[in-house]
Parts: sequence; C-alpha cells; structure tokens
Amino acid sequence: MRALLAVSSLLILFGNGISSAVASVLPGPVVTVAQLKPLVEQKRVTVLDTRELLQTDQKTPNYAAGHIPGALPFPYSNLRGPKEAPGAVLPIAQLEKLVNQLGLKRSTPVVLAGSGADPTEFGGPARIYWTLKAAGFKEIAVLNGGLGAWMAAKLPLERDQPKVSPSQEKLQYQAEMVLSTAKAKELHAASAKPVFVDARPEDSHLGQMRHAAAARWGTIPDSKWLDSEEWFVANTGRLLEKDQLLAVAKREGVLGKPTVSFCNAGHWAATSWFILSEVLGQTNAQMYADSVVGWSQAGLPMQNEPSRATALMWQAKGTGIQK
Repeated sequence: MRALLAVSSLLILFGNGISSAVASVLPGPVVTVAQLKPLVEQKRVTVLDTRELLQTDQKTPNYAAGHIPGALPFPYSNLRGPKEAPGAVLPIAQLEKLVNQLGLKRSTPVVLAGSGADPTEFGGPARIYWTLKAAGFKEIAVLNGGLGAWMAAKLPLERDQPKVSPSQEKLQYQAEMVLSTAKAKELHAASAKPVFVDARPEDSHLGQMRHAAAARWGTIPDSKWLDSEEWFVANTGRLLEKDQLLAVAKREGVLGKPTVSFCNAGHWAATSWFILSEVLGQTNAQMYADSVVGWSQAGLPMQNEPSRATALMWQAKGTGIQK
C-alpha cells in the first residue's frame, strides 16, 4: 500500500511538472514574427501595442490605423514618470489600474509590440517588460522587429480595439528589482561593486550632452560605457542573434559579472538590462530606473563633468541639453 502511495505521489509530482511545462506558451523573452503568428491565430497570447496612440503631430493615429490582430493599446508614455523624474517607477496603484482596464492577469502570456523602428524605440517595450516582471507577471516577451517586422511579413492588421472584461489583479513590486538612488549609491560604494553600465550614446557618457531633467552633465563614476545600440543589427530595430549578443557581452567584459544598467531615465538602460538579464540569463543584472537624472539630482559625484564655465556657456547657448 505504501509503495502504491509512493508511486502515486511521484506521478502527481511529475504530472504537475509536465503541466507547468505545457502551460508555458511563450518560447522565451524574445519572439519572432514566425513564432507569434500561430499564437495570435490561436488566441493564446495577449499582444500589447506599446506605440503612442497618435504620432508626433498629435493627429495621425498609430493604433487605430492598424495593429496586430487582437492587440490592445498600451502606450509606453503611460508608464513614464513626471517631467522632472521621467525614469521614476510608476506607482503600483496606477499600474494596477492600467492592467485591470485591459483585463490582464499576472498569468496572462503577454507579447509587447513596439514599432520596431530603431534601437531607441526598443527601450519602450523593454521598460514595460521590466515593469510587468517587477509586478509579478510570469510570461512576457518582446516582438523582435515590432510591428515593422509583422508588416514586412505581409501579415494582416486590424483597426478595431477588442472588447475585454476588466480584471481585478492586486499587484506588488518585487523589492529586489526596484533599485532606488540610495540603494544604487550603496552598491556603488561597495568594495565589490557591480559594473555600472552606461547605456547612453557616447556624447552623454562623455559629458557633452545631458538630459533636460538632469542636474549636471557627465556619468556615474567608474561606469562602463556600452551604448545600447550595440545589441542591434546595424541601422535597424532588430536584436542580434543570441550568439552575437553573447559575443558583445564577452567583448565588453560584462558577461558573468554583477551589473547595474543605467542611462538618463531608465529607457536605454531597460534594453541593456533586458539583454543581460532576460536573453543572456545573467541573474545578477539589475537596472537603476532613475538613472543619471536621479543620481545627479541627489547631488552625488559625477565623472566627465565639464567645467562650470563650460556648463554655463552651454546653458546660455542652449546647447548640450537633450530636447
């Protein structure tokens, strides 16, 4: 009898394991158009269109002009902080409201689809991915190449927004994923500190350009400059193949080391974190969302900072400041 019970227990145990494996819908953190197409047709995933509802002229529609069938609008700007702190993590109550309006649950397999225009645009889906993961979502992926890749494959688009039933998820951020300025300062001061990875363009790292909300020019001291564009096929919004991403990480000396990715306000940094943590599986990879804006506003030391005279001259001329 005991033997039968033991066998039954093993069957239940392995049965649960098999069920969990089968329940995994997404192939990984990055999906191709070929992988997404059958999942959309079978309605096994929820696609979130991360583009702004309107183009920069504030008249021409993006989502309403055409989106992946079944996709729901989830504009990246909804998750950004205020003008003075654009990298701030969205208050959990606001994220709950956005998620529940779209009927999402933490168990919902979600695919994020941006425009796929360029590496900078990829930062939007990457930051949303980070936010949802921090809030406990289990299955998330980014569509490589975004809507541009879907359209290039001549796949159909829809114009209507699907009707959904609101959900009632209660969310909570995982404390270990949300790195405050105080915690970033503590890590930076540690004797065995992580590699702080500056994901911005070179002119920002060198102190020749600053974000309008940053208090000063320059970068976090002793940081490693690794422009987030390095992770992409040249002049596209498509990620390199995994072996190529691995080669970049090895070449730049960030593979297998604790890292803290930062930029101006947690945008380019989200891409670097996404590659290191999610694609390459570096469990010790973190992102500092407030980045240089938060660091400089806190009055912390900066490196590559121009002289006061140069900074005043740039301010007077209106140069050296990101618009």
